[in-house]
Parts: sequence; structure tokens; C-alpha cells
Amino acid sequence: MSNNSYAIGRVEAALNAAGMNFQIAEFSESTRTSEEAAAAIGCDVAQIAKSLIFQRKRDGAAVLVIASGANRVNEKKLAKLLGEKVRRPNADFVRQATGFVIGGVPPVGHPTQPQTWIDESLSKLEPLWAAAGTPNAVFKLNFDTLVALTRGTVADLKA
Repeated sequence: MSNNSYAIGRVEAALNAAGMNFQIAEFSESTRTSEEAAAAIGCDVAQIAKSLIFQRKRDGAAVLVIASGANRVNEKKLAKLLGEKVRRPNADFVRQATGFVIGGVPPVGHPTQPQTWIDESLSKLEPLWAAAGTPNAVFKLNFDTLVALTRGTVADLKA
């Protein structure tokens, strides 16, 4: 089994374990960035639910932020919600913490689900598209399902 098949399989297993049956779409072109994903899917870049990993400065723990592909995350807002500063970790940390490469980090399927925050701007968009474990795979879902799947806290994180 290739690394890509293994990564997608972990996402499928997490979705199935949650009692949800999603179709994962794989593309020959990259879906690594929000712009690339939107172009491949044929949707608005805002509908891409990008999964970003931050690292708490105090204990080094991973924090997952899911935001619209059209928006930047305000790190000061996130730090205020967490009660501590955060930093953007390197690619090795992201892979170690999530088991996935940058550009393919899904909202689920991590070895341990990190503390998760979801930007409220996603609530106004439907459908949403999230990475499915590789830089060329995605799946479609809605906002309420995203919140239920991740047990994420909804907050204003838009820069």
C-alpha cells in the first residue's frame, strides 16, 4: 500500500468510525493549496476548509485551526482564545503531530485529535471541501458535520 493510499485510508476509517460515509475525490492535479483545490473541484476558494496546524509555545502541543481557504487566521485571536501564544511549526512537526504532510492535512484521522478551532466564517458556506490526507485528495461536507466530526470550537479567527 502506498503512502497516499495509507493516508487516505486513515481518513476514510475516521469518517466511517464517526458513522459517516463520504466519497473521497482524488485528482491528478494538486489540491495542496486552497486555490489549487478550488480550481480542481470547480468551487469557490472560500469553500475550501483548510486545516492549519499551530503549536502552543508553552507546551509545544499541536492546535488545529480549520478556516476558509479565502481567509488568513489571526494568530492573536487564536492566542487569546488559548490563553497563550502560538507559532507556526515546521513541516516535520506537522507530519509528526498529524501523520499527514502539509497540503494534505485533513480535519480528522490524526493519531490523536488535536485541540480544534473552526473559524465561524465557514458556517455561511456550503458545501465545504476538506483535505483527505494527501495533497491531491478531498472530501465534501457541510459545516455542522465538520463541527461534529472534529468536536471543534467555533470562533472568530479571521484576520
